[in-house]
Amino acid sequence: MLFTTCIHPQLLGVLGTLGHGSWILISDGGYPHATHPLRDVPKVYLNLAPDVLTISQILKVLKETVPIEEASVMTPPDGSRQPVHDDFRRIIPGTEFNYIQQFDFYETAKSDNVGLVIASGDSRNFANLLLKVGFVRHPEGEGKY
Repeated sequence: MLFTTCIHPQLLGVLGTLGHGSWILISDGGYPHATHPLRDVPKVYLNLAPDVLTISQILKVLKETVPIEEASVMTPPDGSRQPVHDDFRRIIPGTEFNYIQQFDFYETAKSDNVGLVIASGDSRNFANLLLKVGFVRHPEGEGKY
């Protein structure tokens, strides 16, 4: 289920196996991968240096590669929205957004629905993002595929 402008072979291989309802976690540079491990989920490390690559840069490519139905972002424990969330909304306008407090986000990200983890070098606070893969509408409007 790919559109694609992405040329990363590992990402393409995993994205091609995801279907409607699968989730993609794009983590910021501070995400605790060692203490909040995900089971045997494929992980792609794109965190070369601080802010290389950012979640926004990755999101711009992903939106051209897979259909995105829904997004969930991490908030601080007080639930406040962060400036980075507005950036994500600009990149994928019209997408439903959910706001999940930090420790609940960690638990949600351990779900069996997560089929891919992409580690970014994003240094913005609370930039973690979960994307739900949508379905592709038939060009003539009938059916899902």
